[in-house]
Amino acid sequence: MPVETHSLMDGKLHVYRREGSRFWQCSTYMGSRNHRQTTKEESLVLAKQFAHDWYLERYVEERRRRRGGESLLLDRPVQQPVVGTDAPPVRRRTRTPSTPTFRQATEAFLAEYEIITQGERNVDYVAQKSDHIRVHLLPFFADRPVSEITAGLVQEYRVHRQTSRLDPKTGKPKRPARATLHGEIVTLRQVLKTANRKGWITALPDMSAPYKSSGKVEHRAWFSPDEYKMLYEATRERAKNPPKERWREVCETFHDYVLFMGNTGLRPDESARLELRDVTVVKDEATGERILEIEVRGKRGVGYCKSMPGAVLPFERVRKRKQLKPTERIFGKTPRELMNTVLDELNLKFDRDGHIRTCYSLRHTYICLRLLENADIYQVAKNCRTSVEMIEKFYGRHLKNNIDAAAINVRRAKPKQTGRRKAK
Repeated sequence: MPVETHSLMDGKLHVYRREGSRFWQCSTYMGSRNHRQTTKEESLVLAKQFAHDWYLERYVEERRRRRGGESLLLDRPVQQPVVGTDAPPVRRRTRTPSTPTFRQATEAFLAEYEIITQGERNVDYVAQKSDHIRVHLLPFFADRPVSEITAGLVQEYRVHRQTSRLDPKTGKPKRPARATLHGEIVTLRQVLKTANRKGWITALPDMSAPYKSSGKVEHRAWFSPDEYKMLYEATRERAKNPPKERWREVCETFHDYVLFMGNTGLRPDESARLELRDVTVVKDEATGERILEIEVRGKRGVGYCKSMPGAVLPFERVRKRKQLKPTERIFGKTPRELMNTVLDELNLKFDRDGHIRTCYSLRHTYICLRLLENADIYQVAKNCRTSVEMIEKFYGRHLKNNIDAAAINVRRAKPKQTGRRKAK
C-alpha cells in the first residue's frame, strides 16, 4: 500500500511511493483502465516532472485512439512525411536544450574541483560540495538548461529551501541555518562559474540575497571567567562522581577536554585530529613554566600553538589514562552531547543575547580571557591561527578592558587668571 501520495493535474494524476521502495511511481485512470509507471526517481521534484510528461503522453495516445489514429500533437511541431519514401512520419520532435544542462555543469565542476584543490582544501570541505549538489541543488534545478538559471530562479531556490521541510513536532517550516544556505549558494555559484569558463553562459546571474541589509556585528558566545569556573568545577564533580560507574572514564576525559580547550584555543575539529605525536611538553624560556607546543592540523592547514600552563596537566592525565601511542588521537570525536548535557544542567546553554554555546565557545573563551589580561592581540591571533581583523570584529568589541578610561576621561586644564582680571 502507498504510504505517501501526491495528486497532480486536478487529481487526475497521482505520484506515490510504496512502503519499502525508494522509487516514486505514478498512476492515472484513462480509457476505462488504470495506467501505472515507475519514475525511477528518488527525488519527489524529479518524479513529479516525469509523471507530468508521462501523463501528457498517455493523454495524447488516448485522444488518438478515440479519433481513430488522428494525430493530436498538443503544441508540438509536426514533421511532414517525405514524399517518395517508405519511412514512417515522425510525429513528435524531441526537444533538445540549446545549452548544456545544469546536471552537465555539475558533472564538469565535480570532475575538476577535486583535482585542482587536492591538498589545498580540507577533504571534508571538498566532499561537502558533492553533498550540496546531490541532496539539494540537483533535485531543484535538475536538467534545466544552465542558461535559464536567472536571479529570480536563485531566489526561488532560497524560498524552496526555507519552506520545503516541515518540523514533525510543530508543523512549521524547518529553516536551514544561515551558514548552511550560504554554503549551498556558494556551491551553486562555483558550478555556474564552471559553465561560464566553458562558454555555456555569458555571465553569472545576480545571486545576492534581496531585501537584506547589513547585519549586526555580534560577538561570539563565550564563557565569562565566573561562568568558565562554574563549567570546569561541574565537569570536575562529574568526573569524581559520574552518573554511572561505566561512564567514569568518559567524564574524566571530558573534564580534561574542557581544561585543555580553554587553555589552548584550538578549534573542535583541530582537537579531534590531534595525535599524541603532535604535542610536546616544553619549558618556556621567557616565563620558566611548562607549556605545550602543538602542531595543529585544521582548516588553515598546518599551524602551531603554544598553550597556557593550565593545559599541561589535563594532557598528561589523558595520555596516562589512555596509554596512547604516538599515532593515536588524544580526544577523538568532539563530545557535543555531553557538553550540551552539562550546559543544560548549569543553565549556560545560551548567553544573555540568545547565542548558543557549544564546544567552539571554549576557543572564544580562550581568546577573550587573553584579551582581558591585556595580551598582545597580534600574538593571540598568530597563536590561534586567525587574523587581527577577526579578533577585533568578533571578540574585542564587547570587552570593557579594551577601553582605556585614562585616554577617554581627559580634562583640559583651565587657564590661569591674570592680575588685572583678578582686580576687576
